[in-house]
Amino acid sequence: MAIETPLCNFGEKPHAFTLPGVDGKTYGLADAQGEKGTLIMFICNHCPYVKAVIGRIVADVAELKKLGFGVIAINSNDPITYPEDSFDNMKIFAEQHNFNFPYLFDATQQVAQQYGAVCTPDFFGYNAMGELQYRGRLDASRKEAAPNARRDLLEAFRHIAATGQGPREQFASMGCGIKWRAQAA
Repeated sequence: MAIETPLCNFGEKPHAFTLPGVDGKTYGLADAQGEKGTLIMFICNHCPYVKAVIGRIVADVAELKKLGFGVIAINSNDPITYPEDSFDNMKIFAEQHNFNFPYLFDATQQVAQQYGAVCTPDFFGYNAMGELQYRGRLDASRKEAAPNARRDLLEAFRHIAATGQGPREQFASMGCGIKWRAQAA
């Protein structure tokens, strides 16, 4: 069942984190920040929505880096219920898709909860002052690539790079809900 993200809460600050990456390094918020701002995205390995757009994400991240943005991806899914989202499988997924950004594992799911992430993919775009300016979809095609689809995320970040502000009109991202661990009774 597809879930849509809430729209942007302009000005909200990012939450600090320290998480292991698939490259063997540990990353925090400062490691994600770029000169013009930051993209923090919640993705995973198994979600059909992520699988459908991962090539476009990698391509757009290359463009974002040229614009001066730092980028980091976080997987917060429960690997017990969804083994495909395990840390070892994250390493394989990142290598298969030539990730050009750190891919981190949120084993406690605390980071996803702090950010209010609800689905994969879920994008949080911050300006240079660390103010949330974008929480929308990757592009107008949503899942299956459509020719000449509007590249919402990339266009929003171009606007943020130029003005420090995100577009006021944003469309929710859609994907699989975060796979939360079962709570002990």
